Amino acid sequence: MKIRESIESDFKEILNIQIQAFGKKEGHEVAGLVDGLFKDSTAMPLLSLIAVSKNQTIGHILFTQSKVVGSIKPVSSVILAPLAVIPSRQRQSVGSQLIEQGLKQLSESGIELVFVLGHPEYYPRHGFKAAGALGFEAPYPIPEKHAGAWMVKALVVGSIESAGNGRVLCAAAMDKPEYWRE
Repeated sequence: MKIRESIESDFKEILNIQIQAFGKKEGHEVAGLVDGLFKDSTAMPLLSLIAVSKNQTIGHILFTQSKVVGSIKPVSSVILAPLAVIPSRQRQSVGSQLIEQGLKQLSESGIELVFVLGHPEYYPRHGFKAAGALGFEAPYPIPEKHAGAWMVKALVVGSIESAGNGRVLCAAAMDKPEYWRE
């Protein structure tokens, strides 16, 4: 398997991965979000990676620009959303490898914090911690029973502490309450 940055000719396959991974109804919604983020100037710069195996695109991850307002010190941040792997390749570390490669590239580019709203048992394996408990509010309120799904990972030691807290603002295409339910 090879992981690389996506190019324009990968776009149709990226949308197809979302539909396969999330199912027809939710998959079309997620594909619409991805389409919107690729066209949204407030999401830039973005990092879009695909996993390819035997000339087949099997996974995709997208990181988009975010901003923490009200923090003690300005901090550079992104939001990971979405991560998708075709069903036949799930549970084979494709998603983990996409996350790790993305975090490596983001760290090398100087990004300090990565936020995600996702499965609270999956993302902590990659060093993510409950963001609300650390003082970071999601763009929309997360119900208490799902508070653990809103997470953050520091790519620079001390960046969570130096930011202190704040409300995370996302790209305009993602700034809709329906994207902030877990």
